[in-house]
Formats: sequence, structure tokens, C-alpha cells
Amino acid sequence: MPLSKSMTETGRPDAPNLADAAAHIRSAYVHIPFCARWCPYCDFAVVEGRDDSTDRYVRAVVSEIESEPAWGELGAIFFGGGTPSRLAPPLLGSIVEAVAERFGVADTAEVTLEANPEDWTEDLASGLVAQGFTRVSFGAQSFDPVVLTALGRAHTPDHIVRAVEAARSAGFSSVSLDLIYGTPGESMDSWARTVEKALGLEPDHLSAYALTVEPATPLGMQVRRGGAAPDPDLQADMWERAVAAAESACLVRYEVSNFAKPAHACLYNLGVWAQGEYLGFGLGAHGFRDGVRRRNVKRLDTYVERIESGLGAVQGTEVIGGWAAEIERLMLGLRRAAGVTSGAGGEALMASDSGKRLVDAGVVGLSGDRLVVTRPLLTDEVVRAVLALGEYP
Repeated sequence: MPLSKSMTETGRPDAPNLADAAAHIRSAYVHIPFCARWCPYCDFAVVEGRDDSTDRYVRAVVSEIESEPAWGELGAIFFGGGTPSRLAPPLLGSIVEAVAERFGVADTAEVTLEANPEDWTEDLASGLVAQGFTRVSFGAQSFDPVVLTALGRAHTPDHIVRAVEAARSAGFSSVSLDLIYGTPGESMDSWARTVEKALGLEPDHLSAYALTVEPATPLGMQVRRGGAAPDPDLQADMWERAVAAAESACLVRYEVSNFAKPAHACLYNLGVWAQGEYLGFGLGAHGFRDGVRRRNVKRLDTYVERIESGLGAVQGTEVIGGWAAEIERLMLGLRRAAGVTSGAGGEALMASDSGKRLVDAGVVGLSGDRLVVTRPLLTDEVVRAVLALGEYP
């Protein structure tokens, strides 16, 4: 279900009515796992050097889509990875077509793919627009070549500039840049230059994420061996710098790490944060439908073989209802600048010892009937307090 045109085109990205209405978006996530290289910080389901498997994988994804029970019209489709831009436009387009034929896609739907700047060409951009893509999110990460090397990235700052220009020329209606801050060795001056150069490209959307050390990644193993780890205090300062710069560039922060112009908030993410339903296709993909969350197998060969043999790709399911659903509503909703209606969970949080401490410290508070995190850098602390509520009091 799409949102009303007036709400998405004129409403602020952080508006409570937009945040709440997003619960009615039906969307789909498609995972494309292929990468030229495995970045040392990445903990997603990816494969390196398996481009010979792309055609077979896409056929499997299309088969998975065709086997999904009928549902209803979708308002957003998000292709994540991995690196979706490594696939040719006709391959990606065959997946969009399968989704449209099976469920229907609104005329105003947002169709996003993640892309690496070094993959991007004018022909690729035009081909993707012809296949129905409307939004692209570039994994820029940094404009400092030294930081890019440390992150294992193959592109240069010039690749980012050319990619944005090509996307706009091809007719993408929304262009987003993803940045990562806090790489060991990255200075505040380097980060400030990255933010300045990113905003100088006038993106419609900007994401700025703190580098996280995941245990199973090469970066995690390096840190365990005594290598440098991100400095959380410096990361906090870097986040503050990004917020100030983005607001000066008229981008509105609508989630802890996401900023957008009006009409350019990511509808897929808004739907997920509002507990909207979404389907997940591809290896490692998660979906949430009819109160049940499901997850697919994470190995490429296993995924394809299971689909081809008719077994399906689902590895596990979890029923999300009752008090567990209320806890999740708070956890997801409190990441948004608009916060979340208080409800039974909010009342329980405010009455708990942890919640009272957070209120006294000015970290969380009520704005009308909405619970809002007023110090976003401490959102994780608020989430821990929500999780500590446990069973219904």
C-alpha cells in the first residue's frame, strides 16, 4: 500500500504522521549477494568471486517470488546486498517484473538499489531506470582515499562524483549517499571534509553510520589480535558534526543515522521501522508477514539448490505478537526522530527504574502522547532499557 502523495511530497521526513502511516506500506526486500571483494567490516550474507552464478541465482529468486502466496500492491522494493549494481539491468529488471506480476506495484512506488560507485556508468544508470528503478543508494563511505583503502573499498572520490552525476542524468528521482565514520586512523578533519564533499553533491538523502566491529568479520578478528578499534568518543563527535552539516544543507534527520529532503525519506525503511509488513527474497533475506518473521538460508549454493528442488529457502520463523510485538514497536519506533506513541510499552518503560533514570537525564521524554529520544546518541541505551522490560508487567 503506497502512502498518499501529499504526505510523501510535502510532509517533513521526521513528521509523526508520516512515521505512523508508514506502518501501512507493504514492501519487498531482495538480496543480491555478489561482490567483487569482501569488505573487512561487512557482516552481511555476501559471496566474492561468484559472478558466474548470477543468472542461476536470479532464476531462483524469481521462482521464490512466484511461489509466495498472493498479497497486495507494494509501495516499495529495496534491492540490497552485497552489490546489486554488479548485475546487468535486464537481470534486475526480471526480478522487478516478477514482483509486479505476483503482487502489483504502485505507480508511485519507490524502487531502490544499493550500488558501488566504481560499478556505475551512464549506460548502467539508464538501463536501470528503464527497468523501473527510481532510487539509488551509493556506498560512498568516505571521500578520503586513505580511509577508503582501510575500509577495503575499490572506488575513489572521483568515482562517487561521476556516479551521482550519471544517476541524475539518467533520471533517478532520488539519490542517496551512505557514509561510514570512525574508521581507525580517520581524523575529525578528514571526516568533516567527507561530509562537506558529500553534501556538496546535493544528495536527496544521506546516511551516516558509525563503523561497527562485528566479531565474525576480518575487522573483528584484527581487533581481537590487538589492532586499532574505533574510538566511541570520537565517533560521537563525528555524528554531531554530520548532524550540524546536514541540517545546514536542509536535510532533515528522521532517524538516528538518516537524513533526507522532503519527499526523499526511504519508504522501505520507514515501513520497517513502523512494523509494516515486508517480504524477503534471496539468500539471508528476512520477511515479516501476518505477524510472522521468517529468515532464509544464508549460503548461496544451499539457497539455489533448495529453490530448484522445490523445498523453499526458509530456514526459520518467529511469531511476533502480544508483548513481544509491543517491545519491538518501541525498539524500532524510538530510532525515529518522530518517536512513537507511548502505549502500554511506553508507560512500562517510564515506570521502570531504567526509564526513570533516562527521563531524569533528559535522554527520553514525552511530546504529547509520543515517546521521543531527545539525545539520539544514547538510543542504544534506551533500547537496552526497553529490552529489560521482559514480560508484560
